[in-house]
Formats: sequence, C-alpha cells, structure tokens
Amino acid sequence: MPRMQTSFVRAACAAVTGSILCVLSAPALAWGDAGHRVIGLIAAHYLQPGVRQKVEALLAGDTTHLAASTSISDEATWADKFRDSDRNTTKVRYNLTQQWHFIDLEIEGPDYDGACFNHAAPSAKASDGPANACVVDRINAFSAELKNATTDPDERRLALQFLLHLVGDAHQPLHTIDDHDRGGNDKKAKSDGEATGALHHYWDVVFVARLGGTPTQIADSLIKIIKASDVKAWSKGTAKSWALQSSQIARSRAYATLPKPDANGTYMLPASYVTAATKLSGRQLARAGVRLAKVLNDALQ
Repeated sequence: MPRMQTSFVRAACAAVTGSILCVLSAPALAWGDAGHRVIGLIAAHYLQPGVRQKVEALLAGDTTHLAASTSISDEATWADKFRDSDRNTTKVRYNLTQQWHFIDLEIEGPDYDGACFNHAAPSAKASDGPANACVVDRINAFSAELKNATTDPDERRLALQFLLHLVGDAHQPLHTIDDHDRGGNDKKAKSDGEATGALHHYWDVVFVARLGGTPTQIADSLIKIIKASDVKAWSKGTAKSWALQSSQIARSRAYATLPKPDANGTYMLPASYVTAATKLSGRQLARAGVRLAKVLNDALQ
C-alpha cells in the first residue's frame, strides 16, 4: 500500500571546496535539493529556445518565495518546499500533496493500478487533488494542464512547478518501489566514510553527492557524456514506463544486491554497491533531465 512519507534522520549536504560535506539533519527530500537542481539544469540545456522563454516567464510569476529563486533549477525544488511549508502546522498542503511524489510498487506482487489508487480522476484544477494520487498520474495531469493554453495562468504555473519536481521523483529508484520498508526509509545502511542512515537517504543524497561538485558542475559533467542517441532513446515512452524502469532498477540493483544486514540490522554497503549506485544515480539524473525537457517541449512548443 502507498506509504505515508515521514521524516527520517539524514544529512543535508552542502558543496565545500569541490566536495560534498554533510552538516546537519533534515527531513527527507526526493533526490535532495542538489539532485533536483541537477535535473533542472540538464532539462534547461535541452529546452527549445522558445520553450525556455515561456518556462522562465511562467516561473517569474512565482511569489511564494519557497524556492531560492525563480530559476528553473531552483524551482525544481519547489514542490518539496510547498509540501513541507505547513507540515508542522495545518498540514493542508502536506496532506494534499505528500503522496504525489512516489509510487509504491511492491517487490512482492507489484500492483500498478493499486499503487496509483486506481487512478482517481483529477479535480477541475490538478493542483486541488485528489490527495490519493501517484507520481505517474500527477505528471500526466499537470502535463495536460500545462499544454492547455486556456488553463488559468496561476494554475499553469503550478503545473509547471510540480512537473519540474515530479518528473525527477519518478526517476529516483526508491520512490518507485516498496519492500514493506517505506521505500527504504526503514532500512538502515552504512558505507565507508558515511554516517549510518536510511537506505532511502543514501539514494536521495549520498550517491548524488559522490558524483562530486556543485549541482552545476554535476549537470555539466553529465551533459558532456549524454549522447544524441541517448536523448533519442530516453525521450521515448511515458511517465508510466519511466517509473516502471526506475522500479526495475530499484528491484535489481538497489535491493537485490544488498548484503545481509549485520546483527544490528544495518546493511553495510560494500564499495562495489556504492560505486554501482553512484553511476546509476548519475544516469537517472541524466534521464530525468532529458525527459523533463521532453515533457516541457511537448507542452509548450
């Protein structure tokens, strides 16, 4: 069954002298802000010039001040901040949107329709719900709104803000699977040189951080190795097929290659796991950026 995401102890990482230094605990965020900024930067690179102008014009109307700026890369973090803005008070935004960020495909007997709450119809405005909706259905609903030129301008901007984030979420492998552990939130992991944290945290933050440098540096490095054939191949498919691909990666790599837990229930990740996961994280960030650009180009060209 779809999980209720709760906070867990994880490190918020800041770039320091070309490396990543983990400095404090924070609530769980898909990919972490760094990963979402990387995706936004890659997407911006592949946007058609006219589409990029439309995207930037829409984002300029964001007066919430939840993101650090209205740039594409900063706005890619907006949906998490919107969700958490009343997490400790009224919970209106939190309860409405928190399940939009993932799809729980169980390792044992995955049920796609069930994981998407049997695809409840969206409200007249997609930003109004329903609350019980998976990331795939939300991407489809917001894509349709963004493409419709008659959509109310404020709603169209919200659709864009959610898409900038949710397409990335669909590519975080542990946002697309469950092993009765809330997508890895209930599994403790540890690797050499890193603090013990949730397995989900490792895929959110640690493996992205290991790519090295600031989000701009990571994005630039990934763009350099993305081939034209990659763009062509990755641009095919749908939000559903992309999420299913992420889930298969989680199944065959994030979970299947885990060592047995130690006596304390902690999974001691070997160097081979960390190396493979870091490489996979880079590829998923690249795929997400290219596919986000496709979604926006299709909607706004």
